[in-house]
Amino acid sequence: MMITALAAAAIAIVSNFEAGNIRKIEQPGPAHFRVHLPGDVDQDGRNRQANWYYFRVDGAKGQALTIDIASIPGEYNYKPNKGAVTGDTPPYYSYDNKTWLPWEDFTYDANEPKLTLRITPTSDTLWVAHVPPYTNEHLAALRKSITGSRWFKEETIGKTPEGRPMLLWHIAEGKPQKHVWLMARQHSWESPTSWVCEGLVRFLLSDDAEATRIRRSVAFHILPMNDPDGVARGGVRFNKYGYDLNRNWDFFNAEKMPEIAAQHAAIARWIKAGNPIDLFLSMHNTETAEYLEGVPTAGEGRFKDLGERFFRLLNEKTTFAPTRPLTWAPATTTEGKPGRMTVYQGLYRDFKIPAFLSEQRVSFHPKLKRRALTEDRLQFGRDLAVVMAETVR
Repeated sequence: MMITALAAAAIAIVSNFEAGNIRKIEQPGPAHFRVHLPGDVDQDGRNRQANWYYFRVDGAKGQALTIDIASIPGEYNYKPNKGAVTGDTPPYYSYDNKTWLPWEDFTYDANEPKLTLRITPTSDTLWVAHVPPYTNEHLAALRKSITGSRWFKEETIGKTPEGRPMLLWHIAEGKPQKHVWLMARQHSWESPTSWVCEGLVRFLLSDDAEATRIRRSVAFHILPMNDPDGVARGGVRFNKYGYDLNRNWDFFNAEKMPEIAAQHAAIARWIKAGNPIDLFLSMHNTETAEYLEGVPTAGEGRFKDLGERFFRLLNEKTTFAPTRPLTWAPATTTEGKPGRMTVYQGLYRDFKIPAFLSEQRVSFHPKLKRRALTEDRLQFGRDLAVVMAETVR
């Protein structure tokens, strides 16, 4: 973690905390700051992603503050773009680092491009982030609160390049016949997936009558934090060595991608022991799109009914607001290039299981009629548990 600070009068901008991320600050004028984003690149120095920032402004109470977010262009799947920070994705702000609200006053310049934020803080401490953060500290607090539950079991299935544990959680009561798997946070910027995961876990471990019914019929197996190193440093998409943890499922090794190796091995052990996977979901966030995508088209016929039921229930019983119909993936994201297969593409190739990917937008939400808050993500997690259980019954 880095410290980046620039003082003007009594104002300072800092990022010396977990998940803090800014590269350089300039000062065009009084109470006007230009914040440059460092971004992430892959193992080849390509596919730059700069859609995560998280910093704190100190000493600006009562001052008309202007902040430019700059250095945001990049690449996605080797195609240049203007970046994910746009007029559709202004940040969230907080005065206590707990309650986060969408930014109200901003403009977007698509020519540079840059996002200009304006606010007159009502406190001497102002937190700013692309989306509400969910750090390893949040996960540790959740673990502490649920570890004593008799329906909860935790495994450490491996270690990250920096030695952090890779966790696998099991939630069940008795011996359910159905088994669903869930992944959150393959990409470190996608903190809304962690809030969803927390909502699901807290609901399933509660005394709610429906949660009890679900635990007795469906076991949940959860990979809650799949890039803890990236989360700690304020990364975006790639692990310590530059590998995308939702791409290299056809080409990975334990040295450079121990996260994928640990997850793949845990799933392989589960299946080798004769256990079923009735539904597998990898959760992600994107800017303006929202959709569900299933295994490669070779498996569409086998899992068509399951996928359509899952898609319908998400529509009916959650705030899921798809921007396209249920789709089925190609065999890989980039034909002829190794290291471009997603988790659900790789799991279908290796184990022929019903694996799906969900994307949820971070921009304006048509069902909510506003941008999603952390409370909405937590509620979606509760609703997702109900839907996944009903899908596999």
